[in-house]
Amino acid sequence: MKSAFRTLATIPLLFCFCSLASCDQPQAKSTTGETPVATAAIPLMELGDVDWPRLLGKNFDGVAEVSGVAFDWSRPPEIAWRLPVGDGYGLGCVVDGRYYHADAVRSDQPSGGRQMVERLRAFDLNDASLIWSVERPLEYRDLYGYETGPRGTPTSDGKSIVTFGCDGELCCRDLTDGTLKWSVSTNKQYGVVQNFFGVGSSPLLLDSMVIVPVGGSPPEDQQIAPGRLDRVIPNGSALVAFDLASGDEVWKCGDDLASYSSPRTMKIGDQTVVLLYARNQLLAVDPSAGKVLWTVPHRADMLESVNAMMPVVDGDRVFISECYQVGSRLLRVSAEEPTTLWLDPPKNRRAQAMRCHWSTPILVDGFLYGCSGRNNPDSDFRCIELASGELQWSDDRGMRTSLTRVGEHLIVWDEYGRMEIVRPNPDKLEIVAEYDFSDTLRTPCWAAPMVVGNRMLVRGDRHVLCLAIPTR
Repeated sequence: MKSAFRTLATIPLLFCFCSLASCDQPQAKSTTGETPVATAAIPLMELGDVDWPRLLGKNFDGVAEVSGVAFDWSRPPEIAWRLPVGDGYGLGCVVDGRYYHADAVRSDQPSGGRQMVERLRAFDLNDASLIWSVERPLEYRDLYGYETGPRGTPTSDGKSIVTFGCDGELCCRDLTDGTLKWSVSTNKQYGVVQNFFGVGSSPLLLDSMVIVPVGGSPPEDQQIAPGRLDRVIPNGSALVAFDLASGDEVWKCGDDLASYSSPRTMKIGDQTVVLLYARNQLLAVDPSAGKVLWTVPHRADMLESVNAMMPVVDGDRVFISECYQVGSRLLRVSAEEPTTLWLDPPKNRRAQAMRCHWSTPILVDGFLYGCSGRNNPDSDFRCIELASGELQWSDDRGMRTSLTRVGEHLIVWDEYGRMEIVRPNPDKLEIVAEYDFSDTLRTPCWAAPMVVGNRMLVRGDRHVLCLAIPTR
């Protein structure tokens, strides 16, 4: 790999259509491509209880646990291993020194022929040696020609691992060996009219429940063409909770369809509340009762518009954003009702503070840093003040990015495999270092980086790289 690197001195200062039985079929031979090889000279740190168990990490904020670790960004990360992967867009999760990755591949079947399957594999984080691999049949066709593979992130509580496939199949497996505990075909059970890009959310594990956005519709809507979400109505299953042990429904609530955002928790006083940024609105749900506490409408008036970022929480304030028409909103919330603190002017993109597409911004000392824009070149990396929505600065890269916070720095990752290490600064874009992995990873690189100990995981179209980060 050719790795381009510049330091601060050389640059200006300046993101199962299967039943329980069919999920448990004997393993077939899968298309895996090359074999991962561990190559880094930098040894893996002792991880202790440092994990990355779900989308955006333990606290839903994209912040890595690196207390007491001083990274040396003057030296480029080494490639510890390079893992070939199949269809899909997300990264996996890390628990107890194992990396779990879900993808989709064509698999040679024992009975002959080849079939598309969703695959979940467990690897040793140190050297990518395979620990186990399981598969299930996958039947999905994307309405816009995108890949047939998971969009979301596997989620684990340390004993079980839960996946939510693009076809709406929710599977709970034993973390030790991948044995299937239960599965639910949510699309079939709740009458989901297929969304534009299938299911894109990641599960939430809370109080012995698996909570996922479903967004089904009544029987009379089942003949409506996939994607015609303007013609379907919700059936009260915007958010559904299943028992983690059995897969039985615990509750369902919310009159809305699904988005691509994932549910998260927040504290309102002493009460734990689940936030769901659904297709049309933000919902606050009491998970102990399965009851919607309040809703706030926030979506562009366009059939093809989507909500995808995860709400950002700061105390009793909640930030949501979209990139099509209405931009961003900051709320002050309580258990009874929310109050809008500021709202972007609708249909005025130039005046909007931030327009988040699929990348969730990161809050640092009262300022949000993140990607604003829908497509290239209508995208930039920017900083806004959370309290006021005032734009502090934006760059002119014209490129979509995702990001992760590591200590005092942000890792800004663009969709072509280029990385910037940025020091958060509300006065200017301050780049500390740059690395280029575009010769090793093929676009799109859409998943935000994951950092566990001194290992960073990044993903391109056909490979996951595990990078060993030098320390001081």
